Amino acid sequence: MAAMTSSWIVWSLRVTATVHLAGVLAQAELAGLFVTGDVDLLTWHRNNAGFTHSALYLQLVAAILLWRPGRGPLWPALVSLGLVAAETVQVAAGQDRVLALHFPLGMAIFGLSAVFTVWTWRAGRRVSTS
Repeated sequence: MAAMTSSWIVWSLRVTATVHLAGVLAQAELAGLFVTGDVDLLTWHRNNAGFTHSALYLQLVAAILLWRPGRGPLWPALVSLGLVAAETVQVAAGQDRVLALHFPLGMAIFGLSAVFTVWTWRAGRRVSTS
């Protein structure tokens, strides 16, 4: 992240990325419990998908603010936009029960979200306190 980026922008990105990752982790847990036979958790899985996707849109806004006006890199906004596209496909695949796509795409979303969130916490150490 750019050295001149305001700390509130960096913290917004950190918080939204962390909340999004928590939602993604919960999705994996709920899916795992659902496939073991607790069918009531399918509703929780669906509702958490909406929460997680909403958190991702807030992450996208924070990443755009990091880029402009924060003078930071563009790639976090592009990664966030890519995750929005992937999660949109993920939701559709889940609703249509296309599990051959839904499971591996979920794992990819999980991995990318985790790496991105770690980056937000590690790269922002040089940020100004303005």
